[in-house]
Amino acid sequence: MKQFFHPLEGQSAKQREDHLMSALSEQLSFAKAHCDYYSTLFKKIDLSAVGCRASLAKLPITHKADLIALQAAIPPFAGMTPNKHQVGRIFKSPGPIYEPECDGFDWWRMGQAFFAAGFSSGDIVQNCLSYHLTPGGFIMDSGAKACGCTVIPAGPGQTEMQLELIESLTPSGYCGTPSFLNILLEKGREQGKDTSSITKALVSGEALTPTLRAQFAHAGIDVKQAYATADIGLIAFESEGEGLVVAEDIIVEIVRPGTLTPVLDGEVGEVVVTSFNRDYPLIRFATGDLSAVLPGQSPCGRTNMRIKGWLGRADQTCKVKGLFVHPEQVERIRCCHEAIKKVRLVVTRQHDNDVMQLLCEVDERAQPHVDIAAVQASIRAQTQLAGEVALVALGALADDGIVIEDQRESH
Repeated sequence: MKQFFHPLEGQSAKQREDHLMSALSEQLSFAKAHCDYYSTLFKKIDLSAVGCRASLAKLPITHKADLIALQAAIPPFAGMTPNKHQVGRIFKSPGPIYEPECDGFDWWRMGQAFFAAGFSSGDIVQNCLSYHLTPGGFIMDSGAKACGCTVIPAGPGQTEMQLELIESLTPSGYCGTPSFLNILLEKGREQGKDTSSITKALVSGEALTPTLRAQFAHAGIDVKQAYATADIGLIAFESEGEGLVVAEDIIVEIVRPGTLTPVLDGEVGEVVVTSFNRDYPLIRFATGDLSAVLPGQSPCGRTNMRIKGWLGRADQTCKVKGLFVHPEQVERIRCCHEAIKKVRLVVTRQHDNDVMQLLCEVDERAQPHVDIAAVQASIRAQTQLAGEVALVALGALADDGIVIEDQRESH
């Protein structure tokens, strides 16, 4: 019996990095040559100089939120798929944002997650993610089948029918959201339905809370999580121990929101992914999700980096006095003043008025030399709004990925 689904999951960190950086050069050249979006984006960039993470970090980021406008201008995929490329399916997510799917074995790369969750040939899996317009059902479907499983394409809802399927077909596994699995178990107990055939589950789309995990364990179900998006497919998955293991054949960076710059290991930032999928070559694609790198490797023997899982949303844009303020603007303020190492914009409401205060980490020896009025002028220049400034010691701001902290009770 094989130890891992992907043959490279146990390779050394150096082998993996060498493999990824070698593939990166080829993927960048391919994207620039065959995709109109990247031909324009990289027009003035010498991609031959990009061969390590430091040089990758200098390339522009494409934010998921940008896809709405980009795809509206050049439908359906904003020129991010190769010219004259055949797409098998087009999905529609809220926004709207359109995602392609093409033919090929385990196209979404979900087999790694199912295998780590204990799924194998002979398992029957009840797939309760939607197959309607969104790719969730297909993402799970392809991963389960890549492990040799038989899939029941149940979709969400229709609890009565789902329970009848479980009693009739006795699936050994479930995939879908953790909340719907909980609904099935609760309704099954209320109605005297036998759901005991399900002993394993792969969940996604929602946070798996400790309470739910404990309830599933009490029901005899070993539950693992997968972190995937409609654009990238699998990003990371749960195995043994803490956190999620990053999937093979992608590059994951954790980047300070509003910047191009990766944060230090352990610090919270936005998940940015570079995919090697030739059908949809997303380069430095910012998912909008927050996470952080965990030290060490998984006790299961997989050697890829681990992340803490989903820690919130990176898009901290908020409206102040009728104007939107973006994390990118806050970062530009910081860049205007060399002494400021880190910033956080705190928005409050005082006497029914919105108030902004920029907290600035500055070395104590440099604080007397910081021109507060100049920082305030930068705030106004970048946001068209007035803001207070407070200098704080280095390390005073938490490494939680928050750039704009909206403390108003109602926005």
